[in-house]
Amino acid sequence: IHIIQLDNGAFHFSQHLQIPENIILLFQPPHTPQVNPIERLWEEIKRHLAWESFGTLDELRQFIWRRLEKLNTSIVASITGWDFILDALFESNFS
Repeated sequence: IHIIQLDNGAFHFSQHLQIPENIILLFQPPHTPQVNPIERLWEEIKRHLAWESFGTLDELRQFIWRRLEKLNTSIVASITGWDFILDALFESNFS
């Protein structure tokens, strides 16, 4: 099972999209980027950028890549984990 959280952008909707049975699309409430797990992950990455200065865009990319490489599954889960995702699944009677 894979849960993909989406905002309510019009580009996330399609009348022709066929979603496999092992994929659950979980739409977050409108205008609530604070509940988007990727925003929390970027906060963690940006926290390490606060006092850095880069001469080129490639230096910035390399720095971000090194930060991302330090993340493992448990770290990402601790940063992006939200109880409301499981709550939503239980409420939807998903099994």
